[in-house]
Amino acid sequence: MDDPFAVGGATLKSRLFIGTGKYGADSIIPAVARASGAEVITVAMRRVEKGGRGITAHIPEDLRLLPNTSGARTAEEALRLARLARAAGCGDWIKIEVISDTRYLLPDGYQTARAVELMVREGFVPFPYINPDLYVARDCAGAGAAAVMPLGAPIGTNRGLRTREMIAILIEEIDLPVVVDAGLGKPSHACEAMEMGAAACLVNTAIATAGDPVAMAGAFRAAVEAGRAARLAGAGTARARTDGALASSPLTGFLREPAHN
Repeated sequence: MDDPFAVGGATLKSRLFIGTGKYGADSIIPAVARASGAEVITVAMRRVEKGGRGITAHIPEDLRLLPNTSGARTAEEALRLARLARAAGCGDWIKIEVISDTRYLLPDGYQTARAVELMVREGFVPFPYINPDLYVARDCAGAGAAAVMPLGAPIGTNRGLRTREMIAILIEEIDLPVVVDAGLGKPSHACEAMEMGAAACLVNTAIATAGDPVAMAGAFRAAVEAGRAARLAGAGTARARTDGALASSPLTGFLREPAHN
């Protein structure tokens, strides 16, 4: 399907982003990346070591890094992590995570929007992770975000699109790519997000904790592609339960009574 995804000054073929956390062994990441078809991979800056050691040694060189500011509690802390990412050779794309809530790990909307503003001033390309809040999304867009990344459910829960209605509002109202991030636990969840009109999905926990992460990565790839294809095809209108059924073929013109003389 010729359906390029333009975001952050780049043009991607894949609309599935993957992560690097929670794998039983980091050595499986290259196989997962191949199976997923992903071109973008996230990595926490606190796991990046100098000289290409640690987690980065297992990330295929043809993948675009999207370092995240996991662990930051303020906009200033996120900016410092972004500068470290740039100094480490990770590029200018940054996934902003500003979280001070240690129980539910929900992002701080005010600090996140402020981080976008600070990073844009220094030439970064920010991808803010947010609650699916229209006003926060607007603030991030106005500050220069490349995309917004609303959570489908609390991070790491695999509970699916619990915020579906709110994400639908962002898709309708925000003139930026909406990348659904966090909480997607099954390929069907990702497919539904894409059918709604999301530009892409980021999946980590559901792949990393699967019985067969490589096979699950392939399943998410197929689901994202199917959902996007369905969105482009245009879904038929759903009928209300009380409207009755509608035959797909005419009910007339067959099984006629024989004519009588």
